[in-house]
Amino acid sequence: TMAEQDVCLHLDSIGEVTKEDLLQKSKVKEILSYIVSDLQNDCPYVGCGESYSDHSTLHAQAKKHNLTVNLTTFRIWCYVCEREVFLEHRPALETSPQTVGHPLKAVPIAVAEEEGSESEEDELKPRGLTGMKNIGNSCYMNAALQALSNCPPLTQFFLDCGGLVRTDKKPALCKSYQKLISELWHKKRPSYVVPTSLSHGIKLVNPMFRGYAQQDTQEFLRCLMDQLHEELKEPLSECSVGYDGSDGEDRRDGDRSPSEDEFLSCDSGSSSDRGEGGGVGDSELLIQDECDGIRSPLLLSARKKKQSHYRSVISDIFDGSILSLVQCLTCDRVSTTVETFQDLSLPIPGKEDLAKLHSSIHQNLPVKTGVCPDTYGSQGWISYIMDSIRFVVSCIPSWFWGPMVTLEDCLAAFFAADELKGDNMYSCERCKKRVLILCIHLKRFRHEVMYSFKISSHVSFPLEGLDMRPFLAKESPSQVTTYDLLSVICHHGTAGSGHYIAYCQNVINGQWYEFDDQYVTEVHETVVQNAEAYVLFYRKSSEEAVRERQKVVALANMKEPSLLQFYISREWLNKFNTFAEPGPISNHTFLCQHGGIPPNKYHYIDDLVVIVPQNVWEYLYNSFGGGPAVNHLYMCAICQVEIEALAKRRKTEIDTFIKLNKEFQAEEAPTVILCISMQWFREWESFVKGKDNEPPGPIDNSKIGVMKGGHIQLKQGADYGQISEETWQYLLGIYGGGPEIAVRQTVAPADPDTLHGERKIEAETRAL
Repeated sequence: TMAEQDVCLHLDSIGEVTKEDLLQKSKVKEILSYIVSDLQNDCPYVGCGESYSDHSTLHAQAKKHNLTVNLTTFRIWCYVCEREVFLEHRPALETSPQTVGHPLKAVPIAVAEEEGSESEEDELKPRGLTGMKNIGNSCYMNAALQALSNCPPLTQFFLDCGGLVRTDKKPALCKSYQKLISELWHKKRPSYVVPTSLSHGIKLVNPMFRGYAQQDTQEFLRCLMDQLHEELKEPLSECSVGYDGSDGEDRRDGDRSPSEDEFLSCDSGSSSDRGEGGGVGDSELLIQDECDGIRSPLLLSARKKKQSHYRSVISDIFDGSILSLVQCLTCDRVSTTVETFQDLSLPIPGKEDLAKLHSSIHQNLPVKTGVCPDTYGSQGWISYIMDSIRFVVSCIPSWFWGPMVTLEDCLAAFFAADELKGDNMYSCERCKKRVLILCIHLKRFRHEVMYSFKISSHVSFPLEGLDMRPFLAKESPSQVTTYDLLSVICHHGTAGSGHYIAYCQNVINGQWYEFDDQYVTEVHETVVQNAEAYVLFYRKSSEEAVRERQKVVALANMKEPSLLQFYISREWLNKFNTFAEPGPISNHTFLCQHGGIPPNKYHYIDDLVVIVPQNVWEYLYNSFGGGPAVNHLYMCAICQVEIEALAKRRKTEIDTFIKLNKEFQAEEAPTVILCISMQWFREWESFVKGKDNEPPGPIDNSKIGVMKGGHIQLKQGADYGQISEETWQYLLGIYGGGPEIAVRQTVAPADPDTLHGERKIEAETRAL
């Protein structure tokens, strides 16, 4: 689609043109590969487009008929204005009635401080209908970005909470993504944008995406969202964790890219290992509540440093948790494992699997295939054709196409209980907490040693009303259990090649659009339902949330005189605007544990808060709880003292280490050389250099030592550094830990091959 400029003055000359008129003219499409038709009243001309003999331009010059339509894409071009024009403001394409329930900026108070607020008419104009140029087999990236762009909670965060997009981590991908979203959703949108900056950034993060080979869109999504989380994550204070009623830690410390070789298993894009030593079969999917957004993997080692709790807008929106249950069939003992996920990788069950599922308890799962009204609006002719195709397909025996599979079948296969072979155990999964946006990945690709292939089975999926109740654990606190489709990414072609496109519902007018690189075309929902889905994004839906927003809008518009004004978190207000269940008010995103503004946030506090009148605050507080109430903003003096003390501690430790290590380097024949784990040393180094706010835990040399003859000796190939006894005693006095592992000079020189990983701290000293 082209930029929304002034309406083309030449539209009036064509009268009322219906899709039936265009369809009648398009019957000659088979003659030429690229043809256009004149739109002038009573002109039957159909001719070649500019990619052929360009008779259409000659006709326009001779007859002064300025408007033509491409009969392949039904896009309209004006030769005088030299740009694409739209019929979207004409009666045939009026804004959908769904607009009232889906405004991108649902609550005006979220942007009350913005200058040049938009009129109601501007609010209803479609936005986000901007294509992306293919920059070399980049359709996998373009389709993924368009799907994410049409996830309102994430997009509104980058549009309305831009001041929160701050990072000192390279390559600052969040900045590139913010710029891209601003371009895609600008009211004077261009025809397409070129995502060069983001493409460059993702290639720096992951070498897999370098070059111009076709890549997997799901792997790109995981890489992008992991990096956005890393750049935007913030530690949660204890007060903030308390409000959420749960705790956890950053889940993206582990490897989160399960192999497609396991495509028949029920895995997901998660970080922690499932259980110990064996497979976990029965698990309950804990889809995480929107109100906490905290990651909760298990604590692996008590000797680690105190774990920080992290969250970001990515974790708030996309993260959930899976509760895996394994029961021994002999002693009935049940073990549980909780792991965080960002997307669910679902198997596509075959004929035999479907028979088992349908004969079990899962046969009662609701199967909804979306809403197809009897009357088709402006694109009824497309629906008529698609329905005809579906009727013909339904007449073909099922053995030709394979079994009919629904998305509910795939979910049931994922959550189905299994008896673990050889372990005499029984396992299953359920959802305990639910995400705001549920990303579902259908495992269509299988990669063997010598070849790859694609599962092309059609999986029907609902456009709205996906009910997750059958898959929720009974402990799930959420009252909202249904999801509506936001976008779907499709893959056309075979494994290792092909082409990606995305179908997305515009949040402003409720219409569906096809995003095919730089081309954006409106489509009927029937087209979406018949797509070969690969990745789907579902959003938790709640009519109650819409009514709450309308009440707050009414209160804000009353403009009652107020003696008190309250500050509320801009980020939480964005949740209120876009989340089905925003959870309690969380003003701790801009407050420290002492109730003031942290010194590092004070200079941009205006980006973190919104001022609301007393009646709005009281309604929100009574409805959602949380807090605390804030009437006055001030920089915290206690935090300032702590920051200065921390800086002094860091300087003391690093200066002392450098001094002791220089003395060690000057010794020609030290009597004792002690070893220190480089893993712990790197954590300490990050702390004293200011890269990590949390000091490391006790020294942990357990991974570099091995017990032999009752004594701890250095493990062959260990990752360690050499320090003096004085340096060891200094660090041990501050942090404690151990064990002490010595390398004595009397030991015969080891073979060079055994020195893998051994290093002195000299290089580290130079770096410091």
